[in-house]
Formats: sequence, C-alpha cells, structure tokens
Amino acid sequence: MKLKSIVLSVCGSLAVFGMANASPLDTDPMLTLDNYSIPVGVKGAKIAKVISSCDSHCSHEISIEKDTAGIFTVDKHGSIALKKGVALSADSPAFVYGITVKSGCESKEFELVKDQFIKNKVIAHRGAWKNHEASQNSRNSLKYAIEIGCEASELDVWMTSDGEIVLNHDPSIGGKIVEDNTVADMATVSLKGGDFVTTLEQIIKDVKKQNKTKIVIEIKASLKSQERTDELTAKVMKLVHDMKAQAWVACYISFNYNSCLISAQMDPSARTAYLSDDKGVKDLKAINMWGIDFNYKMFEKDENLDKDAHAAGMTVNVWTVNKKEELVSFLDKGVDFITTNEPELLLEIIKERKSK
Repeated sequence: MKLKSIVLSVCGSLAVFGMANASPLDTDPMLTLDNYSIPVGVKGAKIAKVISSCDSHCSHEISIEKDTAGIFTVDKHGSIALKKGVALSADSPAFVYGITVKSGCESKEFELVKDQFIKNKVIAHRGAWKNHEASQNSRNSLKYAIEIGCEASELDVWMTSDGEIVLNHDPSIGGKIVEDNTVADMATVSLKGGDFVTTLEQIIKDVKKQNKTKIVIEIKASLKSQERTDELTAKVMKLVHDMKAQAWVACYISFNYNSCLISAQMDPSARTAYLSDDKGVKDLKAINMWGIDFNYKMFEKDENLDKDAHAAGMTVNVWTVNKKEELVSFLDKGVDFITTNEPELLLEIIKERKSK
C-alpha cells in the first residue's frame, strides 16, 4: 500500500501542474528519489524512497539492479537503506556511491553522496566574488564559496541561441546578449581571474568534486518568450538528472511562476522556490513549493512571514542581505538560509555567535 501511495503522489502532481503548463515540452515526472545524502556513522541508515513515474503500463516493482559498493538494499515499499550493520565512516575518502534503480519498466542511475554537506545558512549570492579575484556567476566564484565554507553558492542561468545553458545574471555581458548568441560566442567573454563565461554543465562538474557546498540554481525568465523559459527549465532539470547531480542542488528558484511549476512537475522531490512577491505562503504551499524565498523587505512588511512559512512546514530564505545589523536580525529570527553578497561577513558573525 505504501508503494501505491508513492506512485499516486507523483500522479497527483500531474493533476496539479499539468493544467498550468501548456508547453509541448516533455515535462513528465522523472524517476527520482526523495533524498540523495547518506547519513554518516549510522548503521543500516535509511536514505531515500523511490518516487516512480506514472507509466500505468508497467508494474511498480522496485529493485536495485546495480550497486557499485554492494552496501545498499531496497524493500518492497521502495525504501533504500544501507545494509544491516553497514555504516559510512567520516574518515573514508570515498563520498560518492553509484546505484541503478529499476522501477517497473524504467531503470535509472543515481549517485548517493556521503552527507558531509555544510549546514550554516550561508548562501553566497552569485558565488563568493566581492572579496576575491572573481566575477559573479563564475567558476572562481564557486571555488571561493567552497573554500570559505558556504552552505551553497547561488547562480543564474540563461539559454543561448543554440539551446545551451550558461551562467550570467543580466540578459547580456561583454556586449553580448546571451539569448542572441551561441555558447561558443559566450565562452569568449573574459571574466576576472582568467575566467570566461561558463556553462552549467561545467559548474556541475566542479561542484561534484566535493561534498561540502551545494549550488542553488536560479532559472532566468527569457526576454523572448515563455516557451524559451519553459525549455530552459526542462533542460536544467534533465541536465542535473543526466549528470546525476541531484545531491548537489540545494534548490531551484525562479521569478517565473511557470518555471517553478515545471521544476516541481518533472521532479516532485526537487526543492523549488518562487522568488516573486505576488504569491503568499498558502498559495506556494498549495503548489508544493519547498519554501519561501523573498526579498528582505517582504519580512519588514510582514513580521510573521517567516513564522507562517515555518508553521506550514516550509523553509525560509531571505535575499539579498548585506549589512551586519540585518544579517544579525535574520539570524535572530531563525530563518533557514540567508543569501548575501557578503558571505565572509555572515560566516564571521556566525562564528562569533557560536563562541559566546
């Protein structure tokens, strides 16, 4: 019975989101897991549940077809765990474990990651760039966010004229409009520290080399059409799954409502948040958003906003907070994440508070 409830929950997502998404793109739910991190030092640790797609032509029997380390098991309800008596050591160098899961007619490879990810609330806005020789949304800004110990590094993505995904905040950079140029054109734009405009694929390769810092992916709304935004969203979701990088993505965010709907439809377990302020907590909870992700001024207008979100079982991120007194204020409020251009300052504040 539990297995059926898993399947129905995904089909239910289709009912909620299918009407809002008029795009002809393939945005059907993908075979996914509800978690990708393995607890450290816990024998027989429970890890994840398999979330099946809605293919009614196949049975939903779930099995592990391949287990490179030979340490995982799955029960008839689709719950994946470490085998009895098995625990991961914090000292072992390995931190990525590959498995292939079969659910009905579909098989898919996943990577489970030893959970040593930092949990300190610090989200580096466009990476850690302000106090380093790095440009925003660059490989170097991600590198420095990892080096200083941020929980996550936020980045922005656009789709080029030839359908590739590149990083940048604004519609243009270096005199080139991203949507009007190919990925090869954009790769010629130089940045600080010897960097060039880079692709999301390259960033994923970089972030997967470690298991301390995650990324937050903001999907930018196309200036040409909603269809291009929808296409970009679907490509981002598929790229993350194809590269087996789900464990490294802290959240998908967008100011575009339909983008958030597509993200949640394609991967019902994905952490997704809407950035605009035209929807309230109840509205976002109703469409399966993981949390609220609002500008700091919204919390000034409504002092109960964070409490309402937490009461609804949602997380709270606030952006973009840079002044010391405001950083302290939001830490005092107990928000879950703070997106900032000053990650070093926020880390220092957190360190000082812990030492008291």
